[in-house]
Order: sequence, then structure tokens, then C-alpha cells
Amino acid sequence: MTDPLLRMTRVSKRFGAVTALSDVSIDVVEGEVHALCGENGAGKSTLMKVLSGVYPAGSYDGSIELDGEEVRFRSLSESEDAGVVIIHQELALIPHLSVAENIFLGGEITRRGLIDWRATNDRAAELMARVGLDENPTTPVRELGIGKQQLVEIAKALSKRVRVLILDEPTAALGQSDSDRLLDLIEQLRGQGITCIVISHKLREVLRISDRITVIRDGSVIETMERGDPATDEGRIIRAMVGRDLDSLFPPREPLIGDELLRVENWTVHHPSDPSRVIVDDVSFSVRAGEIVGFAGLMGAGRTELAMSVFGRSYGSGIRGSLFKKGKPIEARSVEEAISHGIAYATEDRKALGLNLIGDIQTNTSSVGLERLSRRGLLDLIRERKIADAYRYKMNVKAPDVTVPVGYLSGGNQQKVVLAKWMFANPDVLILDEPTRGIDVGAKYEIYGFINELAAQGKAIIVISSELPEVIGLSDRIYTLAEGRLTGEVAREDATQERLMRFMTAGL
Repeated sequence: MTDPLLRMTRVSKRFGAVTALSDVSIDVVEGEVHALCGENGAGKSTLMKVLSGVYPAGSYDGSIELDGEEVRFRSLSESEDAGVVIIHQELALIPHLSVAENIFLGGEITRRGLIDWRATNDRAAELMARVGLDENPTTPVRELGIGKQQLVEIAKALSKRVRVLILDEPTAALGQSDSDRLLDLIEQLRGQGITCIVISHKLREVLRISDRITVIRDGSVIETMERGDPATDEGRIIRAMVGRDLDSLFPPREPLIGDELLRVENWTVHHPSDPSRVIVDDVSFSVRAGEIVGFAGLMGAGRTELAMSVFGRSYGSGIRGSLFKKGKPIEARSVEEAISHGIAYATEDRKALGLNLIGDIQTNTSSVGLERLSRRGLLDLIRERKIADAYRYKMNVKAPDVTVPVGYLSGGNQQKVVLAKWMFANPDVLILDEPTRGIDVGAKYEIYGFINELAAQGKAIIVISSELPEVIGLSDRIYTLAEGRLTGEVAREDATQERLMRFMTAGL
């Protein structure tokens, strides 16, 4: 192997009494795609924040060398000046500014002390073409989908003459087609000599694009493997990540399916700000007690919009159609009314919509069922804490106690708190929108177990997922959507990725 472009040696990082990194050493060769894998909280993002100067020199032990010379980045701008650029999982774009303005924010192109807008837009167009983004540079970022926003971030990195590009969960929020385009772009960047470090939980993607894979567990490097090694496969990565074999990615389950719990008939939803656009078009479906029903579709197919509109009309306008609970018509014209009918919805965006990040585990767990903890208008704080602590233990939330703010938890542990909140609310129908997005395989297995347990209790479960293996592995039946229309219904035993994809692209 040639001399590494980047070398991190015996890096350790502590937060109070918690050791996030312990003597981590890693090297990266120029022009390679190097993947970092590990469970949530393993230390992957922390290591990259050390490298990029988010955690400045002096706040950690160990050394970093670039081109054989030690570097001590004290800020993000210093690392970017050296060609090390990080794109975080939570994109750092300003929605009301244009694409060009976002690309050059902090590095504006000026002439005689004023921004040169023509040069700015022309240069932005060149960078956008390089990443395959076919948009006007003056387009506000808020008008772009999440996949295109990722491309804006990469164009922004290229404007800084990037040598080492760090991508933290770049495809976590993307559908299959956007993910494929982004992975193709990473391969193109490798061909241009740009070194990429990719943090990802999606092992198929890791095995597709990476040259080498380093696994971190509990703040320490477990091993680095070559993708070309015949022994390198998903099983080997999983064993290194979780310290054990996962004989199956999905826990065993024997379905006990009862009577119909929820039926939706002729459901149509229009865009909230453009009533002429039909987002969900005359969709009918049902789910029974003890049944897990999956919804599959490409990005923009209308899965989330369908779920949110059923959950108290929290999305859309001009909604029409009928809801039936145990065969009887019901109205769910608000979130409160939907909850009163035993319908719950766990959003795909747990940080913005599913949790109060500055609130602790205790208050988040009890937030939907406060009336069950109140007497004469007063909240029983002792009982609230006992219940939250019981769910923390039951769901293996990695936190010392329930007073920890959920914003401090890893993604997997945050998702467990979301599930705990709805489990405490005790709904009859639970809609789970992307329940394992951005979560490692170990935490996924635990969450699948909780979903199975809820189904065994007689709950009706609806799972929306962009990962077809997940939909197939969890569901008893699967509906497919394309452009807001229901295009197929497939039984578990007949489901394959190829068959689902045919339905998902029907008419497109």
C-alpha cells in the first residue's frame, strides 16, 4: 500500500466521564473511498469531528498527519483551508438563500468589495454540472428535494478545493434512486483523485463503493478490511460491529392475525399549498389486528403524505375519503382526534417532529399520555419517572437515567424513545414511518423485536420504509405506491425486491 494521505494515531476523546474514543488509529490512502462502520454511539462521527476541527486540537489526545506532516486544526475553517471538508448528516444549508449563495457562503466571490453575482452564478453552475445538479443557480435551496440538497453540499465542498471529503450518513434520508445517483457521484470523485471517508449503516452501499472498511465499536477500532477480500461480506462487518453473529437480520415471528382494525377507503389528498396537485389519489387499504403491513414506494410516491393525512389530517388539503375502525366509520380531523381513536404515527423525522430534543427521556416518553399520569390537573412526577425508567430498561436505551436530554442520545436510542412514547400511549394502530432510518444493524434488530412484540399484542402495524429488504423482512402484506396511486398488494410469501420494484415504477 502507498503511503497514506491521512493518518490519525492513538486519538482519544472524552466527554466528562464518558470515553467516546480510545486510542483510535486509522490511515486513509489518497484517492480511496474509506468507509467507517459501527453501531450508533460507537464514535464514528466523533472521530470525524476531531479530524475536521469541530473538536479542536487540545480537546483530544493523539495526532493527525496530512501528507506526512502533523496538523492541529483549531476550527472547521482551518481544516477546510487544508482541503478537509465534512458534510454532516444534518445538512448545513440556508433554505431561503439560492444554491449559488449557499455554495459560496463564507467564501463569496467579490469584485471591488462587492459580491460579483455573475461570477458567483457562473462558477456555481460549473460546480453544479460537476456533481450532476441540473438546476438554476439562483433557485432557493428550499425548493430542492433532499437528494439535490446533498449535491449542493458536495458542490460547496468542491468549491473549497477539497482533498478529503467526509460524508456522514449521506444516503440516510434518500430514496433508492437518489442514493444510487449519490453513490455514482462518490465513485466519480474517487476517479478524480478526491479521497472520500463515508460513514454509513447501509452495508450494501458500503460494499459497493468502498475500497476499505474500518469498523469502530465502543470507541475503539475493531478491524480494517479490504473490500476485495473474499472474506469481506455483510456478515463479517456485522460481527465486527456488534461483537456477535446476527443469524438473521430479523427476529423470528409467528403472525397471529385477527380481525380488521383499520380500513381506509378512496382516500385522496391534495398538496397543502397547491390544491390543484393530487398527492394521494383514491387509495384504499386495510390492516388487521396483529398484522404488519408494509408500504413501499420511490421518493415522492406519497407514502408519508398518506400516513400523515390519515393521522389527523396533519398533511394536505381537500382531503376526502372514509376511515373505518373495527368496521365502524370514524372521523380523525385532528391529531388529537386520531389519537383518541387509537391511531398513532411515528414520524420519519424524529429530530424535528418526533421528539423534544431539549427535553429529557422522561418527559418525551410521557408526552402523549399525560392524562394517564395526572390527577385533578396535577402531574404525578414520581409515577412518570417510574414509567419512563421502566421503558428505558425494557427498550435498552443507553443512558444512565431518564433525566438525560434526548438530544444527547444516538439516533438508535432516540428512535427507541419515540417508540416508547407511543407504546405508553397504547394505540390500536401504529404507523411507523422509516422506523430505522440512520440506525445501525444492532439497534435495528432490537427495534424489529419491539415491532414484532406490538403485533403479538394485537396492534395493527403499518411500516413505511425505503429499504425493500426491511419491508419484505417485516411485513405480512405489502402495498406499493407510485405517484400517489396504489399500484400493488403483495403477500409476504410472494414478495421479492424485483416484483416490488416493478409495482413501484408502474406508470413512471
